[in-house]
This record gives sequence, C-alpha cells and structure tokens, in this order.
Amino acid sequence: MAAKILIVTGDAAESLEVFYPYQRLREEGYEVHIAAPAKKTLQFVVHDFVDGFDTYTEKPGYTWPADLAVADVDPADYVALVIPGGRAPEYLRNNADVQRIAAHFFQEDKPVAQICHGPLITLVGGTLNGRTTAAYPALEPDVEAGGADFVDGEAVVDGVVVSARAWPDHPAWMRAFVEVLREKAPVE
Repeated sequence: MAAKILIVTGDAAESLEVFYPYQRLREEGYEVHIAAPAKKTLQFVVHDFVDGFDTYTEKPGYTWPADLAVADVDPADYVALVIPGGRAPEYLRNNADVQRIAAHFFQEDKPVAQICHGPLITLVGGTLNGRTTAAYPALEPDVEAGGADFVDGEAVVDGVVVSARAWPDHPAWMRAFVEVLREKAPVE
C-alpha cells in the first residue's frame, strides 16, 4: 500500500499549483488525495502575469472532484501535506478542520509543501512562527506579521517545510519536496 499525501484546497485554487504536485507525487508512487470544504467538484482558476499589469490576472481553470471533505480527514493517515495557492487559502484559513489538519503536520514534524498564498493557512495558529518561508511576494507583510521570515525564493527549505512563490517555481519546489519526502516519508 502506497504512502498517502494530502492536498488541501478548494474553489479558486490555482490550477497549476494543484495539478503539478498532484501528478508529480503520484509519479513518485504516492497515493494523493484532495480534500476541500466539501466533497464536490471544485472550480480552479488560472493566474497569469501580463506585461504592464500591476498584479496577476485570473481566469476560470479546470474543474476536479475533491476526494473527501476536510471534516472527514484523519491527518494521521497521511505522510505529508501540500497546500496550493490561488484564492482558496484566503477562506480555507478560517476553516477549523483545515487548521486542525495543518497543525497536525507541524506538531508531528511531517513534510509540508506550500506555495503562493498557501502560507495564509499555515500562518494561522502560529505554525510558521520562527520559521522561514517563501510565498507570493505580496504576502511578505503577512508572513512577517505571523512571526516567520520571508524569503523571495523558488524552493525554500526549513526542516520539513518546503515553500515557493508561485507556479513558475514548480521544478525547484517539487524537486526539494521530493528530497524531503525520500528522507522522511519514502514510498515503501
């Protein structure tokens, strides 16, 4: 039986930031489950960068079914957690089950990969306090207000936590995360 990895996300998550780790980790031999506020078909989005535009743009992206609701997640069943970005973390951070899940991975020192706006979730409850993390650059004040050190980097590793700025960082981000997984939670 393959080791299981949990992706916590929801509507308006960045499509690439869900699907890249989902497929890359399955390629490594992990069983990957997507948990959302409800077990339903999720609507992801595409964030892109346009010359001359002050921030990213957003368009509808792919749809994909969540495997289970966050209320039904037993985080002890999973060896690692992935938190994609997009707008989903803005509201997921207020969900008590999402907070419970994230806290488990930090308390048990299990691998966590977060990207873009994902740290909005792990900042809640102080789980990033004293750590170093990357995030979408506009989140630098949020990261620092949460007691963490912000690094503008493509693959920031702090123990078992691997973070990145946004989907252009995927190769370095997942390469670093897979290295952590091979050491801390290898596929059997």
